[in-house]
Amino acid sequence: MDKNWKIETLAVQGGYEPKSGEARIVPIVQSTTFKYDSADHVTRLFDLEEPGFFYTRLGNPTTDAFEQKLAQMEGGVGALATSAGQAATTMALLNICQAGQHVVAASTLYGGTYNLFACTLPKMGVEVTFVDPEASAAEICKAFRPTTRALFAETIGNPGLNVLDFAKFSAIAQEKQVPLIVDSTFATPYLCRPFEHGANIVIHSATKYIDGHATSVGGVIVDGGSFNWANGRYPELTEPDESYHGLQYVKTFGPAAYIVKARVQLMRDLGMTPSPFNSFLFNQGLHTLPLRMQRHSENALAVAKFLETHKSVSWVCYPGLASHPSHDRARKYLPKGCSGVLTFGIKGGSTAGKKFMEATRLIALVVHVGDARSCVLHPASTTHRQLSEEQQISSGVAPDLIRLSVGIENVDDIIADIDQALAVSQK
Repeated sequence: MDKNWKIETLAVQGGYEPKSGEARIVPIVQSTTFKYDSADHVTRLFDLEEPGFFYTRLGNPTTDAFEQKLAQMEGGVGALATSAGQAATTMALLNICQAGQHVVAASTLYGGTYNLFACTLPKMGVEVTFVDPEASAAEICKAFRPTTRALFAETIGNPGLNVLDFAKFSAIAQEKQVPLIVDSTFATPYLCRPFEHGANIVIHSATKYIDGHATSVGGVIVDGGSFNWANGRYPELTEPDESYHGLQYVKTFGPAAYIVKARVQLMRDLGMTPSPFNSFLFNQGLHTLPLRMQRHSENALAVAKFLETHKSVSWVCYPGLASHPSHDRARKYLPKGCSGVLTFGIKGGSTAGKKFMEATRLIALVVHVGDARSCVLHPASTTHRQLSEEQQISSGVAPDLIRLSVGIENVDDIIADIDQALAVSQK
């Protein structure tokens, strides 16, 4: 790989360099195991003394190519693919959190993440305090405890679409000596590279734009290699790991200590492994990610502008609009575009919203975003249904909110479908 390659080139050529006579395209290595001639060689692999593959739960050539490409696109030191975006979020935190410890998180999160933080992690003894991401740094700092291990947020909130104030959040994380973990699913590495703005760990639901075709469920954790794990607060990364004969991650692996530990300790024990075939599809999706994200962003902005002037719409939320509270921040952190998801309030509330969703012809009613095809959903009754009304509002979900994931079809066709469905919704 040429270190000067731009992200569009990395999306196509990164992560895999075939030798003479080898397959030009990343092969699908659909195998659980790998054969070796020397017992000593296998011993060295298990002792982490040299790289290689010995069991697909811990590493696989197809998955490795996907991981390397995404790490290169984000500008990180390494990546770990997982079986789902939720698995990536869970593992990213459990890698540095245990019972009795604490996380501070922005409240404007995907409903599944909010539920993980509010209900499931506390059962494991890890408490999470939610904060308003628009609150002052001083107010957010009040949520921190001596046991706080991480600060968590999303680049673009789902579905509130607030753009993260990276400057504020990274400054808080640095002051409190904890890593800033950012879910950048909606932005993808093409629209925003969080490491350049102070994040330390980036996670993605690869199920969305990285796949881009609604074929595979998966996730990925990317390590920026920038956090000082030897600051005295993270002994699990500096003290001997008895499950590896006293190996010390920071001492042995330096900037990649966090992602190596996530792989060889948590993936080993929890097994949140992606299938090689899904990794192959994710890698294929990355090939066209820059092209698709350009089109998603252009189409979404055109749809948002159309909705903003429509008589059946009470409000529109899209960071690319000048009317959006995060518009200036979007221009700073998302200069190439604001992704393909937008929300709007339909006049007539949830009843009109149901009529609208059932009347669309091109746009499909599905529980998904980030697809090449346009999708629509009512989050309050679906993805955020498990939350109380108060929690929904805190997450940016209003009762009349309709979420559109604008695809890469011809934008005139998308707008025409929205227009006719809005007409039906008001009858």
